[in-house]
Amino acid sequence: MNYPVIAEHILATVQGTWWSRRRQRDDVPPLPPGAVYVFRVGGNYRVFPEGMVFDQSHPDVLDASSVTLVDTRARLVEVERTLPSVSEADKFTVRASFTCQVTDPTVIARQGIIDVTVPLRAYLMGDADLPRVSAGHRVEEVNAVRTEVSHRITAYSAIVPPRVTGMSVEFVSAEVHASDDLRDWEQKLRDERRSWELQRGQRDFETQDALRIAELLAQGSDHVDAFGIARNEIDVTEAADRIHRNTAAEAARRDAVDASNRAHAQARETTEAQIRRDMLLTLLRQMGTSEYGVDYHQVLEQVLRETGSQAASAAVTGTGTAPMVEPGTASRSARSAGAGPDTSSDPHSGFVKDEDDLLD
Repeated sequence: MNYPVIAEHILATVQGTWWSRRRQRDDVPPLPPGAVYVFRVGGNYRVFPEGMVFDQSHPDVLDASSVTLVDTRARLVEVERTLPSVSEADKFTVRASFTCQVTDPTVIARQGIIDVTVPLRAYLMGDADLPRVSAGHRVEEVNAVRTEVSHRITAYSAIVPPRVTGMSVEFVSAEVHASDDLRDWEQKLRDERRSWELQRGQRDFETQDALRIAELLAQGSDHVDAFGIARNEIDVTEAADRIHRNTAAEAARRDAVDASNRAHAQARETTEAQIRRDMLLTLLRQMGTSEYGVDYHQVLEQVLRETGSQAASAAVTGTGTAPMVEPGTASRSARSAGAGPDTSSDPHSGFVKDEDDLLD
């Protein structure tokens, strides 16, 4: 940086008699705001009076061999120094800030201090114990290093204040920065963490929105239509037409279900009645051909009462060849055909009377 000396120029010797000598205005560079001319006349450095209109015939201007432009405004100057860490691969960077202002432009011009950071960096490097503050810390412990370094430089500047001849210099503050690699790594972690938090927040919002919609849908289509109408997303006429169509469709569906249920019940009753009739007919046929005496007319009358004339007619048709017998007739016929004794009056006929009969 060009501070405090802004520029230096060699001036040519002005020729002519003493009453006609004048230096060309182009020989002297223009003066920026906040700066002064310092002319070298012989072995001396002289400041051109500040605030005075530049005079090309001024003796210092005519006799000067060079001119120096010195910035006299106060500036904040930053100086950096690297400090070691536990690892040789990582280092800390200390950035110390100083306020500087020129108090004697002639001294500054004589010394030719073009960049004030050079003597200030030398001053900061003069603290030999400063590296010990950071040498025991890892690069990730930059916050602890900041505190210790700031205390160290503050104490150092109080005991050994910075000095630059011709200027007033004061220590302001010190900042410690980690390496670029660590900063990039921390930035990457920060970005990934923010991205993950953003995705988690989006999922939470989606879940809450889904729950809200589910609750809305659970309250029925009418509530959903009302919500859409309130948000001007559904037209009232369209909602009414849809509700009317849905109601008509639901009524038609219920009618169809009721008709189907009635048809199913009727078919089931018909099937069950047919099964009962078939069972009765089968029973009647078996009774007509049985050898035991059955009052067939009595059974037929009971069938007529329970199942109706259709089942009875079928029974008559199926058993027309069966004999109508009175109770006991079938048993007497069977005895007449056989050669055994008449046991119709014996209630125990057909049973073994004595154990000796088993031997026959």
